[in-house]
Amino acid sequence: MNSFSYYDTTILSLGALFFGIIMLIKGGGWAVEAGVFIATRYGVSPLIVGFTIIAFGTSLPELIVSVVANLQGSPGIALGNVLGSNIANVLMVLGCTALISVLHVKVSRMLVRDLIFMMLAMIGLTALLYSGGISRLTGFGMVSILGTYIFIQYKAVGLSKDDTAEGEEVSAAETPLFKSDFVAYGTLLLGLVCISVGAEFLVKGAKVSAGLIGVPESIIALSIIAFGTSLPELTTSIIAARKGHSEMVIGNIIGSNVFNVLMILGFASLMKPIASGSFSPQILNFDVWIALLVSFSLVLVLLIFGRIGRFTGILFFLSYIAYNIYIYMANINA
Repeated sequence: MNSFSYYDTTILSLGALFFGIIMLIKGGGWAVEAGVFIATRYGVSPLIVGFTIIAFGTSLPELIVSVVANLQGSPGIALGNVLGSNIANVLMVLGCTALISVLHVKVSRMLVRDLIFMMLAMIGLTALLYSGGISRLTGFGMVSILGTYIFIQYKAVGLSKDDTAEGEEVSAAETPLFKSDFVAYGTLLLGLVCISVGAEFLVKGAKVSAGLIGVPESIIALSIIAFGTSLPELTTSIIAARKGHSEMVIGNIIGSNVFNVLMILGFASLMKPIASGSFSPQILNFDVWIALLVSFSLVLVLLIFGRIGRFTGILFFLSYIAYNIYIYMANINA
């Protein structure tokens, strides 16, 4: 009877995990499509759409999961999700994308600035975690810094309603089609509801799975949840790479990683402070340093080579697999 109960619980928890991931992916896709449609209907620049709606939309799963987890008393899931997503974005997303198409990027002042900002965000997060956690005031500061950064980006490229990326214009073929604004708004609402429901299932499934496997909740967040919430970035990156938009791929990953640290953890801590001793020591002793190392590796590769080739893609992807194997082997029933 106990054996049946164990396997029954295992199946239910895994089912909750995968159902949550599916809901997050579908909901995120609908929210992005509807958001882009609504924005372009009102004449918003494609660049602004990319900087805000698409970046926000692909990070919505991480945002909702982290906020829900933190409110439910699982800050380890919130932190693990952000760190795991940042690691997955570079090693898994860029690794897989580079295997499909070599990613070339122009080493411009804007790229250097964005890379520096990404590193500063990661260094700042590391310092915060070692100095007592993230308070509500600090969370507000993190969100404010991101808002200021986006505003500076906006002013730097001189965006206006009529601006387009390299002369490109948004055509009907490139924009999701909805019969009316009402349908678009309804789809946006449905997407947000799916994301919220998916986040609930994902967090609850992660908690139960962690107990069954015998690992901290943060390990589930660093691996399974991070992989699931990074799938929108993987999808958009592969599509962009196939169309030859390498810089869009790189920009999406850098922006997503900055957004994950400043917006997601900032907003989550605004809802409920993240205390230093409220999560697994492994996050401080290992995972945050791996996230820093991965970010620094991306900076070096882009600034030195100006490209991410297939060999680098293979190294990234194999490193991601090795990292996930290690965190489970080091923690299972420890």
